Amino acid sequence: MSQYQRLLLIINPLLRHSPAMNHAAAVAKASGASLHIAALIPSLNILSLLEEGDRKQARASYLQEHRDWLEEQAQKIQGRGVEVTTEVAWADNMRRDILEHVTQMQPDLLIKQVEHEPMLKRAFFTPLDWRLLRHCPVPVYLVGAQSHALPQKVVAAVDVADTEPSNSELNDRIILQASSLALQCNAELHLLHACDISAAFLADMDGGLMLAELTQELRSDLETSFLKLAGRFGVPPDCRHFVMGQPVSVLSEFAYEHQMDVIVMGRAQYSGLERLLGSTTEHILYQVPCSILAV
Repeated sequence: MSQYQRLLLIINPLLRHSPAMNHAAAVAKASGASLHIAALIPSLNILSLLEEGDRKQARASYLQEHRDWLEEQAQKIQGRGVEVTTEVAWADNMRRDILEHVTQMQPDLLIKQVEHEPMLKRAFFTPLDWRLLRHCPVPVYLVGAQSHALPQKVVAAVDVADTEPSNSELNDRIILQASSLALQCNAELHLLHACDISAAFLADMDGGLMLAELTQELRSDLETSFLKLAGRFGVPPDCRHFVMGQPVSVLSEFAYEHQMDVIVMGRAQYSGLERLLGSTTEHILYQVPCSILAV
C-alpha cells in the first residue's frame, strides 16, 4: 500500500500557470492517492470601498469565477484517473487557514508552490513557506519551478554529524520518505551528506593532534557513519554522496549538477537568532530550482 492516501494541494488561483497542480496530480496518480485542491484567496481590501450589497455581489462573483476555473482543472485531472475534490475560499490569515485545513483533513502530504521572497523582505517578515515548514504537522512538499512533475531523481539529505537519538530517527524518516517517493514514482534514489567541519566545531575537541590530522580523523568517522546508514537502507554505492562543504552550497550545487527533482530534508524547531535567520531547509528554497520535501 502506498504511504500516500490523501494529498492536500494549496494554490493561489491568481497564479494559474503554477506547476504545483500538475505536480500534485502526477504524485496522486503514481501513488493512487486522492487529491483535495484548496484555492485560498487573500481578502481584497479594495472591495471594502463598495457598498455592502455591491460588496457581497462582487465577492460572490469573484469566487464563482475561480470555482468555474478550478472545476475545469479538476475535470482534467479526473480524466487521468485521480480522485479530486475542490474548494475556493477567502483567506484572512493564510498561514492559519492552511494549518486549519491540515488539521481538519489530516493529509499525508501538504503540497504548495514555493513563493520566492526577496531577501530584504525576509529580513523583516518571516515568509509563509518558512512558517509552514516550522509549524505544519505533516510533511510539506514545496514545488520548484523547473523539476519534472513526476520525480525522476530524488535525493535524501541527511546529517550524520549529530549523533543524538532524535537526529538519527529523523535521518531514518528522511530516507524512508525519500525511498517511498522514489519507489512510487520509479525514480532514482540518492543519499547525500554535506560534511561541514568548521574550525569552531574542531575547537571543542581535545588537543594533541594537528588540525589537519584532526580534520581527517573526524572526516573519516563521519564518512564511516554515512556509509553504514546508506548500507542499512540499501542505497547503491554509486548513489551515495559524501561531500565536503557548507550544506546550503553543497545541496545547491548537487541539485544543479545532478538535475535533481526533489530534495528530501528534515526540518527542526528553532528559537532566538536561528529562528530569525532560518534553517538550512528554509534557505535551500531560494537556492535550487527543484522541489523540497520537508519531513
